[in-house]
Amino acid sequence: MISGHNCLQVGQIAPDFSATAVYDQEFKTIKLSDFKNKYVILFFYPLDFTFVCPTEITAFSDKYSDFSELNTEILGVSVDSEYSHLAWLQTDRESGGLGDLEYPLVSDLKKEISIAYNVLNSGGVALRGLFIIDPKGIIQYSTVNNLEFGRSVEETLRVLQAIQYVQAHPDEVCPANWKPGDRTMNPDPIKSKNYFAAA
Repeated sequence: MISGHNCLQVGQIAPDFSATAVYDQEFKTIKLSDFKNKYVILFFYPLDFTFVCPTEITAFSDKYSDFSELNTEILGVSVDSEYSHLAWLQTDRESGGLGDLEYPLVSDLKKEISIAYNVLNSGGVALRGLFIIDPKGIIQYSTVNNLEFGRSVEETLRVLQAIQYVQAHPDEVCPANWKPGDRTMNPDPIKSKNYFAAA
């Protein structure tokens, strides 16, 4: 069952859910609340056995260790059944499949999760929504793409790093295109001039 609202905003608590997922070739029941004390990348994609979707799903898997090092779990969600997920996972990448993944694929067959996160389109499939949820269960970042173009895993990682930095350094903010090692600024009318003067 879903708990939450249909119109989500950054800063709100992410709706919890319980659903069947496929991980390591097995069916498992997964709850978002299972990942308390971790960051979660929750991303939605339209359908299994399609075209843009496997490029995103495998790209996240290939970068999984980078996210894991940042205390972050990844969950992929679509409105397909767990059986469809399993069949796609058992299809090799050279044939348009996924092969083994480093994270679970969640079945949202009843479309409750997609509705709760406000990404279900009029055609009954999920748009390419992506949410970064912090260890307190708060949505810190969200983005939604239309169906025809994929998302950047590198940008997702960069935003996650920025979120973690400002949460660890509450007196600083990250400017545009910030990456670890770059200068930050103080959100103060006077002190921020130090950043702009050195730019």
